Amino acid sequence: MSIVSLRGVSKSFRGNQLLSGVDFDLEAGTIQAIQGPNGSGKSVLLKILCGFVRPDDGQVRIDPAYLSPRHTFPQEFGVIIDRPGYVAAATGYANLERLAEIRGVIGRNEIVGAMRKVGLDPDARQKVGNYSLGMKQRLALAQAFMEGQRVLVLDEPFNALDADGVEEVRDMLRIFRDEGRTILFTSHNQEDIDALADAVHRINRGTLEPVRASTH
Repeated sequence: MSIVSLRGVSKSFRGNQLLSGVDFDLEAGTIQAIQGPNGSGKSVLLKILCGFVRPDDGQVRIDPAYLSPRHTFPQEFGVIIDRPGYVAAATGYANLERLAEIRGVIGRNEIVGAMRKVGLDPDARQKVGNYSLGMKQRLALAQAFMEGQRVLVLDEPFNALDADGVEEVRDMLRIFRDEGRTILFTSHNQEDIDALADAVHRINRGTLEPVRASTH
């Protein structure tokens, strides 16, 4: 079953054809990866898939079970694209608390649990403005899954993480998949892709090519 289906999707920016006739199916309960060099359109493809950017041509279909009541945007998606902005003068916990207030579906226990899962101390008084890049990446991951989102769309989720952090996040994503969640991620690191992905796709001159079919 496909959560998202793209058919014939094309997108240009400033006369530059980034995507051309892309077909893609995000299968439920899998971890899928998209490869491609910088500027190849990976982030744009993820934004189209999440409904943040409209394609010039083609169709994007999202399973209604994952949409908001008005069917205008996916509410079951946890997303990291262009790292989220935070209030620099607030703690990590305070930032996540503000985000949680938007939908009002989780409370302190879920926020604390998400922070601990990514290796952050929810009681720390350190302000996000003083976080290292790796800590900011961990905070971004926490916001992506803290509300129990069933689909995670993660653009370079391992950026700025040290070796231990990479392994911790890999383990966490495997557990999420085993729980029935669906994960789509990009990475420049072949090791991340080999360690995690059930299926792999590559953007090549605007088209999306299968590298490895799903085995999960």
